[in-house]
Amino acid sequence: MFLIANKKILLAITLFVMVASTTIIATLGLNLGIDFTGGSLTEVSYQSAPDKSDVEDIVNTQDLGGISVRKSVDETGRDAFLVQTRDLSEPERMELNTAVTSLGEGGDVVRFTSVGPVIGQELKDKAIYALLAVVLIIVSYVAFAFRGIGTPVSSWVYGAITIFSLVHDVLIATALMSVLGYVAAIEVDVLFVMALLAILGYSVNDTIVVFDRVRENLMANRTEKRTKREDAGIAYEEVEYSLTKPYGEIVGASIKDTLARSINTSMTTFVALAALYFIGSDATQTFALILMVGVFFGTYSSICIASPLVVIYSEWRNKKTAVK
Repeated sequence: MFLIANKKILLAITLFVMVASTTIIATLGLNLGIDFTGGSLTEVSYQSAPDKSDVEDIVNTQDLGGISVRKSVDETGRDAFLVQTRDLSEPERMELNTAVTSLGEGGDVVRFTSVGPVIGQELKDKAIYALLAVVLIIVSYVAFAFRGIGTPVSSWVYGAITIFSLVHDVLIATALMSVLGYVAAIEVDVLFVMALLAILGYSVNDTIVVFDRVRENLMANRTEKRTKREDAGIAYEEVEYSLTKPYGEIVGASIKDTLARSINTSMTTFVALAALYFIGSDATQTFALILMVGVFFGTYSSICIASPLVVIYSEWRNKKTAVK
């Protein structure tokens, strides 16, 4: 199959994309929201909105720490501003509300959210623990589900390659969020973590479907050689498997068998997310965009990364064994 024949090119592209994504994240960083940093978020809407610079000037005069002012649109479609500050006391909140609502016609505070620094750090820690737990569970599940194959790749290798594909998907989604934070001041919040977890679930499901077909085809295209042995008076039987077709050919056939299913599932999911992005509320737009990117690259990694990579590993292992 074309993908298996050009597996080294695909691996080179994958490594380039992962390095580029890592560079973007390290250079631009992530614009963490108050869910993780702690602080207060005030949304004020207007019938006739003032300039952004006017809002920034009046907020700066109140000594509220490092501030951030972003344009927005409230639930009714009116122009609004999101004002992020440090955690405010009640008198400071009232003073800020009075100041910002007096700037434009029909000024009204439609939302106020406050997260303390302790809660913000707790949310950050739990988000990291959740991602690590998902990765551990995935490796354990794949290793368990593919136990007993043994020829020519062990079950733990399937698990490790699955995680490598997931890292690729998460890096791209995080790099996109880094760019959005730098260009459009979009903040990383709990919804972004939920999007990453959804991407992990979608991508690993697609990868396991392909690998499961590989497992089925391996069992259908192998012969067994059983040898009875005795050690320390204990008799046992060894089973040695040999493939009737090249491993790369079996993996290529497995990709071909599942290709239509992967593309159809991705397209239907993508259409639903696109509807959520274009028709849904502003609150879920970023969530839908990240998921759309995750679905696309999750499908790509399952087909163009995980399967070719397992063939590359098999060939490397065979060469290493031949040298020994």
